[in-house]
Amino acid sequence: MNDAARRHSPAAERNRAPILAELQRLLPPQGTLLEIASGTGQHAAFCSAGLPGWRWLPSDFDEASLASISAWCEGLDRVAAPVRLDVLQPHWPGVPMALDAIYCANLLHIAPWACCAALMDGAARHLSARGLLITYGPYLEDGVPTSSGNLDFDADLRARCRLGLRRREDVEREAAHAGLVLRERVAMPANNLLLAWGRSAAA
Repeated sequence: MNDAARRHSPAAERNRAPILAELQRLLPPQGTLLEIASGTGQHAAFCSAGLPGWRWLPSDFDEASLASISAWCEGLDRVAAPVRLDVLQPHWPGVPMALDAIYCANLLHIAPWACCAALMDGAARHLSARGLLITYGPYLEDGVPTSSGNLDFDADLRARCRLGLRRREDVEREAAHAGLVLRERVAMPANNLLLAWGRSAAA
């Protein structure tokens, strides 16, 4: 294993078990899953082990992250080699045309807003009829008090890089434009949400 390339995220270590539990509940026994913005690769290594019927395809835009993913997932037969993926591109090279699930954690608040629409469009393009897009991370919600920790995080992001937490309702609107609807909203530890999106009846 290439320990020099392998990165470590304490947050990924903390949230991996609750996320896996929800993936096990939401997903059927087998399928192919694309992970977008896999980061260190810790989720790919851990969650794929807990979903034995699934083929896991990790991806990221960052070259150093691709190396870390490869290091974490070395020797894992059900995890494909990571692909470099820019969600803003109209086509996603290396991504199968029919996916049973797409999983994306902690991307929307650290990426330009255009990535939200691109994510939804790509999910609508690649998901099978009953496939799910599963997003995870902190959100703002109308009528729901925001934790002080998330408010501080939002302020820090906006000060440093002019990004920040997204309103769930805004994300829902972008999903609707792509023909996706919110199927489940799951409150997760540390004031995060796991959101499951599927095709609308009209789509």
